[in-house]
Amino acid sequence: MGLSSISRRLALLGLLSAASVASATTTTTPASNHTTVLILGGGMAGVIAARTLHEQGIDDFIIVEAKIELGGRMIPKAFGVTGRQVVVEMGPNWIQGTQDGNGTANPIWELALKHNLTTVNNDLYGSITTYDYNGYNNYTDTFNESIDKFAQATMVAGQRLHDNEVDMSLQSAYGMLGISPKTPQEVACDYYQIDWSPSQTSWLASAWNNNFTYVPEAGGYSDVNMMSIDPRGFVYIAQAEAAEFLQPQQVIFNQTVNAIEYSDDSVTVTTTGGMTLTADHVLCTFSAGVLQHDDVVFQPALPAWKVEAINSIEMATYTKIFLQFNDTFWFSTEMALYADQQRGKYPVWQSLDHVGFFPGSGIMFVTVTGDWSLYVEQLPPAKVQAEVMEVLRAMYPNIDVPDPVDIHVPTWASNILYRGSYSNWGPSYVQAHSDNLRATVDNRLWFAGEATSLEYFGFLQGAYLEGQSVASSIASCINKKQNCGLPYTDTVKNAKPYSQSLTYA
Repeated sequence: MGLSSISRRLALLGLLSAASVASATTTTTPASNHTTVLILGGGMAGVIAARTLHEQGIDDFIIVEAKIELGGRMIPKAFGVTGRQVVVEMGPNWIQGTQDGNGTANPIWELALKHNLTTVNNDLYGSITTYDYNGYNNYTDTFNESIDKFAQATMVAGQRLHDNEVDMSLQSAYGMLGISPKTPQEVACDYYQIDWSPSQTSWLASAWNNNFTYVPEAGGYSDVNMMSIDPRGFVYIAQAEAAEFLQPQQVIFNQTVNAIEYSDDSVTVTTTGGMTLTADHVLCTFSAGVLQHDDVVFQPALPAWKVEAINSIEMATYTKIFLQFNDTFWFSTEMALYADQQRGKYPVWQSLDHVGFFPGSGIMFVTVTGDWSLYVEQLPPAKVQAEVMEVLRAMYPNIDVPDPVDIHVPTWASNILYRGSYSNWGPSYVQAHSDNLRATVDNRLWFAGEATSLEYFGFLQGAYLEGQSVASSIASCINKKQNCGLPYTDTVKNAKPYSQSLTYA
């Protein structure tokens, strides 16, 4: 029986990526090519941007991807000892918000349905067991109260946004509302709502980011979180979508961009593999973290308003540490929460050896974020394992908890292709910064990704919608339907000047 059309196309793209790897090791003279649009990065934003150009009759484009396959931060991994491996996700794992009735559907959910991705409803809030440093401790009432507190904070934030009041951090907002956590258990619950979930540190932005995703009444999709357990990986939806339109000559794998030279006439891109490409327009889909680390040199240097926008948004790090054991000894719920006397110390646990997920796999994972992620990345795996097991044994003081037979610790912040996991909107980051992050430079240098999304920053649907929107603007520019470029604000200012007594005359 022959391969399906998509399978044949995926196989062709796979052969192309393998050829690119071979080429990168044998080519001694830089290649040179010109195209109308260069798309730098083959993640969700890059794939959807390419599809959008194709749909609008523009096929003179090339995707330049640093890895040997499409997908960006969607990274599956076969984890576990031989004979007991399952595919787990290093990066995005959930479709966050699906569809409520006949309401607006999350485009990622639509892709999942279209390409028959295997998913399961992950009950992140209703199926949870709580622990602290003394072992099992049922503080689910405190956990449920923390959900209500976050909902209260978002409601007040909505009114502040309506009244044009200043932003502040969620921590400050909680203090102002008199709901700050005090005990280790309350702190752990607070962490689950703010640090671990997709909510961000800005009070106002966390409210609209949450509402546009999870609250249909506020324009969101639904409060459902569907977790990918597909053996092909979550990335399959991006790769299968690309296989429907992408031709082999429209993608170059295994080439990391290190320099972009732009002018009023064209853009020249060079890679670490010695390749030189020119284009009329370039779409950068690099993460905010990559832009912040100057891993790509722009010539001339980016204007001050763009540099300020890039460095004003935060790049968060979210690390899932996977463990496999010979036998299952842990909680029967999907999730578990651990409260330590130190905030963020290996707090959020999930069992994959669970009905509907990977029963019999012996796999669980614990998630750390922020500074703890950065700390973990500096440790050797043996040290990480020792610290994780110390917590796990504190959770089960009356059980002889064995060492795992396998462990995997992803590194996001130190990886030059990502420099973090997803963008984070801080309280000093304002809408003008967001507009400037996605704004065009010299009408030829474009930017798109989850970080440029005003409503869905940090979410996969943000990358999808930004790739679609910015590519539509590029197509309109090429087809002369509108003026080229997305607008920017030259100087982002406070709504009200500071007192003159604070300035030097």
